[in-house]
Amino acid sequence: MNSSTRPTRGRRAAARRLRGFMRKELLQIRRDPSSIALALVMPVVLILLFGYGVSLDAERIPVAVVLDHPGAAGADLLARLTGSRHFDASRATSLFEAETWMRDHSIEAIVHLGADFERQIAADEQAPVQLILRGIDSNRARLISGYFDAVVGTWSGARLARGERALLPPISISARTWFNPSLRSTDVLVPGLVALVMTLTGALLTALVVAREWERGTMEAILVTPLRATEFLVAKIVPYYILGMGGMVLSVGLGVLLFEVPLRGSFFALFLLSSLFLLASLGLGLAISSTVRVQFVAAQISIIAGFLPAFFLSGLLFDLGSTPVPIQVISHLVPARYFVSASHTLFLAGDLWSVLWPDALALFVMATFFIGIARRRTGTRLDS
Repeated sequence: MNSSTRPTRGRRAAARRLRGFMRKELLQIRRDPSSIALALVMPVVLILLFGYGVSLDAERIPVAVVLDHPGAAGADLLARLTGSRHFDASRATSLFEAETWMRDHSIEAIVHLGADFERQIAADEQAPVQLILRGIDSNRARLISGYFDAVVGTWSGARLARGERALLPPISISARTWFNPSLRSTDVLVPGLVALVMTLTGALLTALVVAREWERGTMEAILVTPLRATEFLVAKIVPYYILGMGGMVLSVGLGVLLFEVPLRGSFFALFLLSSLFLLASLGLGLAISSTVRVQFVAAQISIIAGFLPAFFLSGLLFDLGSTPVPIQVISHLVPARYFVSASHTLFLAGDLWSVLWPDALALFVMATFFIGIARRRTGTRLDS
């Protein structure tokens, strides 16, 4: 036999082993409806839930307005509040009645115009307006305060335009919002939600695949085959990579078509960043699965190490810059942090590679690290 043909025949044998084991994985996924449901049905459920049921915006906020001395200026301000989409204003006869509504949780804020309000407005004096907020939810209270300041500013500007007196602040602010001019929370939530979908497919499903082999007793049969550790990992990764990218495309399609979320970047950049993040998640799941032989334990570890950090430490729900420094440091170990940053950039700003490249590099390093751990743990059994 010619010695030059041996490497060729070896590569052909490796390719046949890889195809055979990959076919076995694809058949196993097809026969397991839960994997397909988690990869393709769960994205639809999460997108619909977050798109329709979760909103960080505040609208139709119940507010009580107390006018100690009714007049034209107070009535005009009340009309502005009533006409705003952010407020549902009701007139209270006294401050005591409004405070009673606040204690009963019927309203979230009180606007109190004192007895001298009309006189001070007419005399071009400082006319304070008292805003009482229910501070149970501090973030919502800040939103209400900002909305009220905007209504007062619009009211003052309209009075000046009519030639009436209205005290304005000493400076005039002209605000312009970049990237998300409508300030819709859906435009921020949906792109970040893709990270959760891919974490479920990548970390949770692959955390079970090797542990399942041990529980079912099929791992012993694999150990006696000539299958190598690299071939084993590739065969495990490729089917779930396809499932994960399918979930990504489905999530993006629903977000763009159903909720009209803008995708200002290129699909190529989104595909590249999604692939790196999915490989990091797959590597994490395989590293867990190759270490733990019990599916239940592997699933719990994947939720604690994968899904929960992706939900709370990725910047999806709140700005990580406002968290304590130790939490910010820990968040840099979470792959979802970099993918959420990249997806927000791609959807709302476009292909800003000065922002995308650092995120892509971090995801590449994490994918290499986790897959390397999985390769080492698997190799101690298959290559020995």
